[in-house]
Amino acid sequence: MSVLAISARNIRKAYGATVALDNASFSVEPGTVHALLGENGAGKSTLVKILSGLIWPDSGQLDLFGEPLRVDNPRSAQRLGLQAAFQEMTQIRNLTVTQNLLLPYEPINRWGGVRRREAERRVAEHLERLGLRYIDPRSEIRDLELPVRQKLEIARAVFRNPRVLVLDEPTSTLSGRDIDWLGQIIADTKASGASVIFISHRMPEVNAFCESLTVLRNGKDVGTARVGELTEDEIIRMIIGRSITATFPPRGDTIRTSPAPALAARKLSVAGRLHSVSFEMAPGEILGVSGLQGMGQLELFLACFGAAPLSDGHIEVNGKPVTLMSPRDAVRANIGISLIPEDRKTEGLFLKLDGRRNISLPVLERFTHFGLIDDAAETAAVEEVMDIVHVQERALYTRVGAFSGGNQQKIAIAKWLLAGSRVMLMYDPTRGVDVGTKHEIYLLIHQFAEAGGSVLLFSTEIPELVNLCHRVLVMYGGRMAREIPAAQLDEEVLIRAALGESAPAHAESMPS
Repeated sequence: MSVLAISARNIRKAYGATVALDNASFSVEPGTVHALLGENGAGKSTLVKILSGLIWPDSGQLDLFGEPLRVDNPRSAQRLGLQAAFQEMTQIRNLTVTQNLLLPYEPINRWGGVRRREAERRVAEHLERLGLRYIDPRSEIRDLELPVRQKLEIARAVFRNPRVLVLDEPTSTLSGRDIDWLGQIIADTKASGASVIFISHRMPEVNAFCESLTVLRNGKDVGTARVGELTEDEIIRMIIGRSITATFPPRGDTIRTSPAPALAARKLSVAGRLHSVSFEMAPGEILGVSGLQGMGQLELFLACFGAAPLSDGHIEVNGKPVTLMSPRDAVRANIGISLIPEDRKTEGLFLKLDGRRNISLPVLERFTHFGLIDDAAETAAVEEVMDIVHVQERALYTRVGAFSGGNQQKIAIAKWLLAGSRVMLMYDPTRGVDVGTKHEIYLLIHQFAEAGGSVLLFSTEIPELVNLCHRVLVMYGGRMAREIPAAQLDEEVLIRAALGESAPAHAESMPS
């Protein structure tokens, strides 16, 4: 029997009274892909930090290819061939692609300066090998879209020729062809003899890429199996400790008749990215938006929230034209538009503030008298919406950065429930969220629509659009290419439309 690439036995890590890992064990065979599954907070991120040299376990045994492993910082882990690509990306936003990929291993001349041409040449060759030649090595990270930054995080990890590659939620911002691209990266990594630890909440990718899996729950390993030995329902039951009888709530007929649409876009254009896009949303409607990366969907959401300037067209709320010069205009009480953004950590939350301050911030004036905040009134109001989204009471006084991604997303939703939003723009709201919390977010969307709220929903997960939405608008080339009603919704139809296939002759026409 060949020696194991990774052997982790009885790993324990505690932070005071909080036990992150409780005698957890798993192993990875050479040249294979092993999935680590579990809810947010199950211990996966702690294992990644241990393997990356960011922290060290309190007890347990770690071996790398049969040798005892001890790494006390990321550089020592990298020297041993352990390399991670993180979901919460580690790039420095104001540095270039080249600087980020090579840092801290840039080529140096005899005077200690960086050989920039050599650095850019190395990075350009690496990007071309990975099929990313369209990325300019001189671009600054902050100017790139989130899926591109995710691919660069993976590219940096691969650049260092790891013996064990850890991929932490690598598909959380990817869809369609980007996932195929990742599959090729993983195949090439395996072919080189390296092993891959694949952390994901998406079972299709686990089934496609992995040979084996381990499930963590509450810091413990609760089962290991070969991929295909367990049904998806059995795996979900292991992950959350209970059965989800129906992943998606019944769509139902929540749409309400109204003399005017809750939100209407009239020939919206954003210079160079969005071209004469129109749609209407009724009260109680869940309207989906689908499209491959960079097809204009992000600009559409930002324009409807006042965060992207319009070059043409206008927005109507309840039949009346409104001018949105900024998000402040959108969230005003008489308009009531809110946005769950693409990246909750940098665009939706203040990670150093507690849950109370994050949730109350858009309507803080409601609790302010003569310049002083009424803490009791603020706390009572925040507690009420926290109960609705099922966030623990400790979020009132705990900084949001200490919570899992799923709880952070629920806090972001609670913020707009407190603000009394009537139209919620949700951009990939379950990105990087575990299966149990996904189900909770689906229920929140459904309950919001039942109460008369309208939801504009973009998702990189096609089943969410198929099962949650009353109809779906498909973006292609910055234009609204097709509208698909619920009766015609299935995954194949959406994928074909997103790839630019023309609509059949009987398809409904778009509103003007």
